[in-house]
Amino acid sequence: MKPLSLNGHERSITKIRYNLEGDLLFSSSKDNTPNVWYTINGERLGTFDGHTGAVWCIDPKWDSTKVTTGSGDCTLCIWDCETGGRLNVVKTETSVRSALFSYSGHLILYSTDQQMNKPAELNIIDTRIVDENDGITNVFSFTLPSKSKALSSLWGMLDQSFICGMENGKLAKWDLRQPDDPLLETEPHKAQINDLQYNKDQTLFVSASKDNTAKLFDPFTLEHMKTYVTERPVNSASISPIFDHVAVGGGQEAMEVTRTASESGKFESRFFHLIFEEEFARLKGHFGPIQSLAFHPDGRSFATGAEDGYIRIQSFDDGYFNFKMEYE
Repeated sequence: MKPLSLNGHERSITKIRYNLEGDLLFSSSKDNTPNVWYTINGERLGTFDGHTGAVWCIDPKWDSTKVTTGSGDCTLCIWDCETGGRLNVVKTETSVRSALFSYSGHLILYSTDQQMNKPAELNIIDTRIVDENDGITNVFSFTLPSKSKALSSLWGMLDQSFICGMENGKLAKWDLRQPDDPLLETEPHKAQINDLQYNKDQTLFVSASKDNTAKLFDPFTLEHMKTYVTERPVNSASISPIFDHVAVGGGQEAMEVTRTASESGKFESRFFHLIFEEEFARLKGHFGPIQSLAFHPDGRSFATGAEDGYIRIQSFDDGYFNFKMEYE
């Protein structure tokens, strides 16, 4: 089936997110205008206007009433999804690199960069607590060591913990019930971790790294379970909600890509078997590295956002659903 091609951004896509039902797709890019789209036909529902710098992250609340974004203009914004109006602005000292609503929808975890002699930080705000200056109150703050900013994150069960993927290739888990206890930390990757995504029931998660691999982990112990190897940096990885499949997307940075035949066609989405770690399919389409990838919640399609500024929503053909991995 021919994919839907969504063209509403002027620069590279940085993040795409489906809402819980999968009828909406939210996108951010290096331009300053996050978008929201209908997934059924690719029509743009609207934009969130107000940022003045690159928007690095976007995430909708579970009920799709609010959206949070983080930007290079040193702000974290909370938006009304229905009207596109800005509800709150949290000012930071450096760029906001990642932002994620908790499953209750009350808390937002966000990370900031190490810039201008300011350290990278992790912060959690409670949107229900407003201070005397009409700002939103921090309920958790942690200063990260040098050269270890968090590029991606996941909430743990019942909002009691969270996991972050670091620039130095480490995974770290914080327990909010015991914030003074030592971190659960491991270093599974040799380069920065660009993306973390759960499976449907949150019993596994997959990481995507610049070291040319995606890896599967237990979210409770951070035990490394499987590895999916490519020849190019992996920017995003997602687990199918209906099959034992992992999709990965990436590619070299634009400045490193040449026009030689050996470098052509390296911007595919690649599909691996979750258990056997074997690649079984590739899908072309973009003209630049894939920066963000996600399966639709029903597992019948997936979306990719790339350096070329386009978002593609690809529905799977019957052959995908009939495919069976052969093994002895």
